[in-house]
Amino acid sequence: MKNDKNLRNWLTEMNLDHPLVIAGPCSAETEEQVLTIARQLKDSDATVMRAGIWKPRTRPGNFEGVGAIGLDWLKKAKEETGLMIATEVANKTHVDLALKAGVDVLWIGARSTVSPFIVQEIADALEGTDKIVLVKNPVNPDLALWLGGVERLYNANIKNLGVIHRGFSTYEKIKYRNNPEWQIAIDLQNQFPDLPILVDPSHIAGNRNLVFDICQTALDLNYDGMIVETHHTPEKAWSDAAQQITPDFLKQMTIDLRIRNKEGAEEFNKHLNVMRSKIDIIDNQIIDFLGKRMSVADEIGELKKENNVAILQPERWSKVLNRLTMEGEKNSLSKDFVERLTKAIHEESIAHQHKIISQ
Repeated sequence: MKNDKNLRNWLTEMNLDHPLVIAGPCSAETEEQVLTIARQLKDSDATVMRAGIWKPRTRPGNFEGVGAIGLDWLKKAKEETGLMIATEVANKTHVDLALKAGVDVLWIGARSTVSPFIVQEIADALEGTDKIVLVKNPVNPDLALWLGGVERLYNANIKNLGVIHRGFSTYEKIKYRNNPEWQIAIDLQNQFPDLPILVDPSHIAGNRNLVFDICQTALDLNYDGMIVETHHTPEKAWSDAAQQITPDFLKQMTIDLRIRNKEGAEEFNKHLNVMRSKIDIIDNQIIDFLGKRMSVADEIGELKKENNVAILQPERWSKVLNRLTMEGEKNSLSKDFVERLTKAIHEESIAHQHKIISQ
C-alpha cells in the first residue's frame, strides 16, 4: 500500500466545511435512547451517528451490548434524521448484519486490530465494499500492526479507508485512560499523509473534562475529525459514563474548537524557519550529548564486568529519576515527560551495559 491522494476521496466527497464529526453513545441501550440522541445530533456538526451494538468488554459480566436489535434502532435513526450511521464490527457475522442493516461506516476496534486473523476475517467479509471502514489503533503502541490492519483491508479492494487514534494502554498511572502517544499517529501521517485520521478523545481521555483539549490538540496536528461518545444523559449511560459528553456540549465544542491554517503567510514562514533552525541545532546537540552519556555508560559497564557487579542498581536509579524530575520542573518540563525520557535513556544505558557484560 502506498500513499495516494485518492485515499481522501470519500472524505472530500462529503463536502464538509468543518472537520468530520462522528458522534453518539458508547452503546445503543434502548430504541428511545438511540432516537433521542439522533434527534439532538441532527442540528449539530455531526455527519455520522455512532453506537456500539456489540461491546467487547475486558471482563465477562459487564454490559456487552444489545446485539443485532440495535441495528434496527440505528436504521430508524438514519431514516428519521438523515444522519449516516456507524458501528464497530469484530467478526464476519457482525459485518454481514451491519451491511444488511445499511450501516454506512464500520470501524474495527483496538482489541480486534491486535489480531491479524480477526482483521483478515473482517477484510474478507467486506471485500470490495464501498462502505467507509475505519481502523482504530491497536491496544499497544505498535505502528506496524496498525498499518498492517489498514493494508489487509486495502488488499481486499476496500478503498474508503481511514484510521482512528484512540490512545494506547499503559500500566503507568497518567491522567488519561489511554496514553495518546501522539508521535505514533504523527509517524503514521508522515507515511500516509492522505489517509484520513480521526481522533477518539473519549477513549484517550476516560474523562469528559479532557475531551475538548484532546480534540483541539488533534486539530492542531491536522487531524481530519473526531469520533466522540455522546449521550443525552451520560451519567446514566450503561457503559463508559464518565467519558461521554452531551449533544449540547458537542455543539458548543465544535463552535469553540479552532481550525488552524496548514501553512502561514510568507513573513510567518521566514520566522518559523529561523526558529526551526534553532531547534535543529539544539536537537543535534541533544543527540551528541546522549552519545557521550552512553560512552560513559559503556565505561561503567566495563567496570561492573571487571568487578562482577549487577547491571541494575535500584537505589541509584531511584535517585537519578527523582533528581531529573525536580530539574525538569525547574525547566517547565512536565513530570510525565521527564519520567518517560529518563526511563528511555536508562533502558538504553542498560542495553549498552548488558552487551558489554555478555561479551
